[in-house]
Amino acid sequence: MNRRQFINRSTTASLAATAPLILPSHLFGATAPSKQITLGCIGLGPQGVGTNMAAFLTLPNARVVAVCDCKLSKTHEAKTIVDEAYGNQDCKVYQDFREIIDRKDIDAVVISTPDHWHAPMSMMALRAGKDVFCEKPSLTMTEGRELVEEAAKRQKVFQWGIEDRSLIKYWMLAGLARTGAIGEVHSVECGLPRKPLFDIENPAAIPDDLDWNLWLGPARFAEHTPNVTDNQRWRQRVDYSGGSLTDWGAHLCDTAQIGIGMDDSGPAEILGTSKQLPEKSYVTTPSGYDILYRYSNNSTIRVRDTARKIFIRFEGTQGWIQCEKWNGELSASDMNLFRNKEFGEHPNFWPRPEREQKEFINAVINRGPTTYHAEAGHRLSNMLHLGHIAIRSGKTIYWDPKKEQFAKDAEEHQTSIIYRREARDWAKES
Repeated sequence: MNRRQFINRSTTASLAATAPLILPSHLFGATAPSKQITLGCIGLGPQGVGTNMAAFLTLPNARVVAVCDCKLSKTHEAKTIVDEAYGNQDCKVYQDFREIIDRKDIDAVVISTPDHWHAPMSMMALRAGKDVFCEKPSLTMTEGRELVEEAAKRQKVFQWGIEDRSLIKYWMLAGLARTGAIGEVHSVECGLPRKPLFDIENPAAIPDDLDWNLWLGPARFAEHTPNVTDNQRWRQRVDYSGGSLTDWGAHLCDTAQIGIGMDDSGPAEILGTSKQLPEKSYVTTPSGYDILYRYSNNSTIRVRDTARKIFIRFEGTQGWIQCEKWNGELSASDMNLFRNKEFGEHPNFWPRPEREQKEFINAVINRGPTTYHAEAGHRLSNMLHLGHIAIRSGKTIYWDPKKEQFAKDAEEHQTSIIYRREARDWAKES
């Protein structure tokens, strides 16, 4: 069964959107039941519980009613947190996410799984009539576009789980760059942290509480090794993720593209290199990479694996601005740039949204757009995937962001560079 068949066959039979179930008011405190959005949280790792679920538990218009993870012990830990927050024992636990998607009384799902499940699971939820909050990024360019089309077709609310546009420091950097505060921005540099390298492990027994086949899902079969799931080494395997480039890059590169006014487009030329991986390395995502993106407005974004240093720096014809460390210290050629209120009133200053979880719930209630809608996250992921492709190619590649096609050597790129699709035995799809 190929990936597309897996998605289509696993989708629930009813594709029509279902109305929110009106539950008794005593379950919700002071908030009217009609304003309560019921949520099922899928994927209960640190991001799923400590960031996403924790944020939704604080929102009066949201109600977490179910939790799910392939590792059943995590569901019971999450249930304890939910029940303590609400003062009851109502939260249901599931090991198979399809049972949450099948529940007609759940309005929306929160997906915090490994990357290879993001798009398939989101599309299955959309087809079942759910609104979707999903962690970034997509795994491939092709499935990212399919997800955009699915969200539009179903007319459902979709939000990628990225916080940067709401964080004041990155909001300010992008806004200042867009207003001409440092003149014409000609280059941006993003320093991303390096993930450690690991050797291939020997297969190990599957824990009793882990559904390993379901964890693999649409990925090709692999023997179970404990550190893949327990220590998140899946992030460094192209079957499941894009490494630090698509993980950390989704944060800083988003701010970079906004700052040069290309967030709804993408690069035109990409050249990248990386260090050779050890022969017995479990890691298959690039390490020690250095990628240069050139855009149609002649701006460039350089993305480097800088070991442990995290930063973003905008260079303009009249100065520079930067942030060192994650959401850390701001600096500039002139610190008064951060104090000038006139820039904040400029029409090109980037608007600052609510945090992504709150914005999602408000959008579900009001049926409005989100800042990180499906297309926005797809454009960002495309940029990062193109960096992978350039590294694998070993030469400059040319991309038409409007058509989403390779502009030169198209046949070569389509057949040999979309490497993740080949790895999953569905490369022959157009």
